[in-house]
Amino acid sequence: MEYDLVFLHAPSVYDFRRRATLWGPISDLVPSTPVFDMYPVGFATMMAHLQQSGFQVRIGNLAARMVRSARFDPERFIAGIRARAFGIDLHWLPHAHGALEVARLVKRHHPDTPIIFGGYSATYFHEELIQYPFVDYVLRGDSTEHPLEQLVGCIIEGNSPVHVPNLTWKDRLGEIHVNPQTYLPENLDHLILDYHQLVRSVVRDRDLLNYVPFSHWLDYPIMASLSVKGCTQNCTICGGSAFAGRRLSCRERPSYRSPEKLAQDVRRMGKLSRGPVFILGDLRQAGREYTRRFFRAIQGFRGSVIVEFFYPVDRAYIEELAAALPDFLVEFSPESHDQAVRQASGKRYTNAEIESTIGVCLNAGARRFDLFFMIGLSQQTPASALATVDYCRALLQRFDDGRLIPFTSPLAPFLDPGSRAYEQSEQYGYLRHARTLVDHRNLLLQPTWKHILSYETRWMDRDALADVTYEAGLRLNRLKREVGIISAEKAAETEFRIGQARVLMARIETLMARLEGPDLESALLTLKSQIDQANTSTVCDKSELDVDVGLIPFKLINLTAVGLGLDVGV
Repeated sequence: MEYDLVFLHAPSVYDFRRRATLWGPISDLVPSTPVFDMYPVGFATMMAHLQQSGFQVRIGNLAARMVRSARFDPERFIAGIRARAFGIDLHWLPHAHGALEVARLVKRHHPDTPIIFGGYSATYFHEELIQYPFVDYVLRGDSTEHPLEQLVGCIIEGNSPVHVPNLTWKDRLGEIHVNPQTYLPENLDHLILDYHQLVRSVVRDRDLLNYVPFSHWLDYPIMASLSVKGCTQNCTICGGSAFAGRRLSCRERPSYRSPEKLAQDVRRMGKLSRGPVFILGDLRQAGREYTRRFFRAIQGFRGSVIVEFFYPVDRAYIEELAAALPDFLVEFSPESHDQAVRQASGKRYTNAEIESTIGVCLNAGARRFDLFFMIGLSQQTPASALATVDYCRALLQRFDDGRLIPFTSPLAPFLDPGSRAYEQSEQYGYLRHARTLVDHRNLLLQPTWKHILSYETRWMDRDALADVTYEAGLRLNRLKREVGIISAEKAAETEFRIGQARVLMARIETLMARLEGPDLESALLTLKSQIDQANTSTVCDKSELDVDVGLIPFKLINLTAVGLGLDVGV
């Protein structure tokens, strides 16, 4: 069939399967692989909005398909799709290479079909992005459902999109236009976040794998519900902060999903999957009355729900949350145990408040409490980063029932455009190695994650950042084995991967010192099998992030039993 719009999600580097890149731990603490095969939640909301308006839309998760099978040919898939327009996300800057290479392929096979870009990074670099001959439109801002509907209508009807808000575009003569960024909804109640829409598309297209959010989602079907766009916090390194929101989306205050609609979203997701539902955004940002309305609306829900906290909680709040969501899990990111480092990162609370938060959550029955720390922060020295592991030891001795799980990872690979660290790099002690979209594309083609890093700090250069990351990961892995959070076998596997990664980093740097160009690429390919083995679960096993969802987690897998012919094998 011919679609009105096809969304395509690219891997971070298009030809990653033919390259030997030591990605290291850059994706250890997110569900996706190092090529970031998880598409943004906006795909689901934009698709549902357009389909409700009568458009035919589909998703092609090229990255996930490429991860799952060496046999999948993305160019063949692109060539075989009939569409009036293609939409490609450049939400996260690590897709700076793959997204544009996919656009190039689309234009090669469909020269007369327009290509639309969108996302945070597309917004930030819209003036540079629109210069590419295979980019026709860039939709700016964090809310584009209605502008996209107008734009697709213009494309189908052959009209000029002069009145489409938030749009940067080229006319038929190649002249560039930047329409005013005026669309900014006051709330998120217009969104349709109903994954049943995706299910119906799976059935319509007889295609499951192009719709999965990331490559191993069938094994771990976590769902995401959206409570807010924008933020009240000003974390230094965050491209979604209040500071960045004003720059990228002209957003002076967050837009919230009504608590009743949010509860409805969570209930629908709970019916679809036995995986946990992750509520994106700290519910407290909208105020206490908002959280109480949500707790009343969600009362009785028995599924697993992950909540995130942007700052410490008190006992009264957590007891209300536990009464409404008895199977709750917590994610909290203080980023450093060092209060001076944490304050430089925009987080102004004490270690005592962190520990109180852990205590009240565990006492209220939290199934687990994930605590995230980071390496590469303003004012953070190697000694400070490693001392975080000592702090974790003290925490695990105090909260010793196995529910507290600490993690550490590097701030990688790039500083977020629009964040304070990016815009005010000198003030925060960052030395930037990339300023343009092309700069970031070129960095992604470097042989190791250390060389891909877009920054160094006044306190740690690239060498130190890599060395400290591996050493902190090694120490924390041993600590988790010691206290019984992970098995001796898992700990040994992770320690082996860390050791291999260090050896490979040294070997690659030796090659880089004497070779370049095709000769270097050829030499790296001789190490590809070893590099690929070291690229996942470097500083921790990714399974440590997963919530136990049982042996048959995905209810929709039964679709294959009713003769739909969905290909789940590759």
